[in-house]
Amino acid sequence: MPARINYLELPVADTGAAKTFYGAAFGWNFADFGPTYAATTSGDTDIGFQADPTEKTIAALPVIEVDDLDAVEEAVWAAGGTITTPTFAFPGGRRFHFRDPDGHELAVMQPLAG
Repeated sequence: MPARINYLELPVADTGAAKTFYGAAFGWNFADFGPTYAATTSGDTDIGFQADPTEKTIAALPVIEVDDLDAVEEAVWAAGGTITTPTFAFPGGRRFHFRDPDGHELAVMQPLAG
């Protein structure tokens, strides 16, 4: 499968307020993943809300899905990117964050096999 943006994580002040707004505006439903994180789970391009001040990014965080996370991490380094958050596990897979040469922060994730 070619790499594709499959997720957008938004930094928010309050997860509950974000869920209320987007639920009312678009009819979206959310799953809670702890007290400061919630996400749509449609299986298409989902949206997550990160309210933890120690983990949220400054701007929206596009997440790119790939088949081989380790190979893409090497490719990001080789292409001139900078890893900002080392690879970590999360419900559903593993991911890392990077900045491109223009300073944009993105994440790359590999879903759990199966």
